[in-house]
Amino acid sequence: MSNWKLINKTFLYDGTFDGLLTIVFDCYCKKTFPQKIYAESNYTNNFLDDIFIIKTDYDKSERIFNGIEKNICAKALYNSYYAFLSDDNEKEINILKYICTGFDQGPKINNMLTISYVYKVINMRKQTLSECHKFKGLLRFQEIQNNLYYASIHPDHNIIEPLGHHFIKRLPMQNFIIHDKTRNLCFLYNKNEYKIIDDINIEIPDISENEQKYQELWKMFFKTIAIKERTNPRCQMQFMPKKYWKDLIEEP
Repeated sequence: MSNWKLINKTFLYDGTFDGLLTIVFDCYCKKTFPQKIYAESNYTNNFLDDIFIIKTDYDKSERIFNGIEKNICAKALYNSYYAFLSDDNEKEINILKYICTGFDQGPKINNMLTISYVYKVINMRKQTLSECHKFKGLLRFQEIQNNLYYASIHPDHNIIEPLGHHFIKRLPMQNFIIHDKTRNLCFLYNKNEYKIIDDINIEIPDISENEQKYQELWKMFFKTIAIKERTNPRCQMQFMPKKYWKDLIEEP
């Protein structure tokens, strides 16, 4: 990207992956990139920034999406999406540079880890996938009413969509809600389709009587199998970090 021009602009977009790919399209066509990129919801007004708002264009987004898979590789698309789910403050600018360089370099971009933004994208993907993998085992559903199951989580990264798809495959005939309380996002599934709803205010009903009984049995089982002499809190927190305990039924 040595022949690209850095412009003194701060781009704002709607915070979606399509919105970011729209920015990639415009920047690649003009061979320019901004100093900063923020989702509008995360931006704090700063009189020093020269703001330029990018509106999401789904045609542009689709062209970039297909172009990444065709001209770079499917892995680059995979890396970009999971890096986008990261909570990193500079993810957008790094993904932009990664994709644009990928269009010039092809599949070998993923081996160019000495380039800082390539390394950062790969690392963001790893962190997001690692946390998603942990929650596949840590997430606890509770029956609330009408055969509906609810689970709350407080993840560092925005993993609710890949996590929801995992449980659709595991529980295809079960109605459930996964609630990301950190971002106030809900993944809703009704056996046929799913929706992700943001900024939602929901009051979760009390758990069912059956659920109460099963929770008591589970806590009893959890305490019974524990071997007091082999308790290792440090090892336990390594596999089940303490920051996730608030959403667990059992008491670690």
